[in-house]
Amino acid sequence: MITRNAYETLLYTLAERNAGITVSTLRLYLDSRTTAIVRGSVYFENGLELRVFEHIDLSDGEILDYGYTIYRGDEKIRWYDPQPHPENAALAATFPHHFHEAPDIKHNRQPAPGISFEAPNLPTLIADCLRLA
Repeated sequence: MITRNAYETLLYTLAERNAGITVSTLRLYLDSRTTAIVRGSVYFENGLELRVFEHIDLSDGEILDYGYTIYRGDEKIRWYDPQPHPENAALAATFPHHFHEAPDIKHNRQPAPGISFEAPNLPTLIADCLRLA
């Protein structure tokens, strides 16, 4: 379950707790009494940038929607989304969570273990960015 205080601590201490991160511009903005938006980027020593968008329900402690995109310079090399693709049996293990990557980045979808609506996804995303160096 995601709480506001715990999530803000996670967001605002990323660079000091994770070797390989140079800067984080992630910020949590309340957009109602019970929901918040997280936006910004995490920059890595390996040259990658992780752009983050999350819509969070703070009353239920869940992520309502998200979009995560990894760039190397101006090149989009991977993105994660929860758009359901029930026709793709290979994605069933992490349905509806998956990522897109080259070749044919728009259509090459892979399961995304560690990505969910119930817990912070940043630890998994950071680990992925460090592996993609």
